[in-house]
Amino acid sequence: MNEETGILDLTMTALAHPTRRAILQRVMRRESRVTELAEPFAISLNAVSKHISVLERAGLVRRRRAWREHWVSFNPVPLDEAAAWIEKTRSFWTARLDALDALLKAEDAAASPQSQRKGRRT
Repeated sequence: MNEETGILDLTMTALAHPTRRAILQRVMRRESRVTELAEPFAISLNAVSKHISVLERAGLVRRRRAWREHWVSFNPVPLDEAAAWIEKTRSFWTARLDALDALLKAEDAAASPQSQRKGRRT
């Protein structure tokens, strides 16, 4: 596994949980305190902090301390990298499927005159 794959794995893992996606959506709007981020969830502050840690490991958020407060802000770079990977993969498969479609159409076109000739003989 190379570094790019490892980073992508961390990003996808972080995005896999609905609570983490909800936290990420909130910090995308503005930097927030951990206690503010925890308010809408029916889970402990400790559990929210663990979710934030997963987002931090993926590089999707940054946490800073100001006195006793922990502030969380959004970092778009891992999402941009994941989007680039998705686009690259989509382009690859679109090209492969287009080539397969062209091959199948060519085979159908080649088979069509043969079936017409066979139909005339009978």
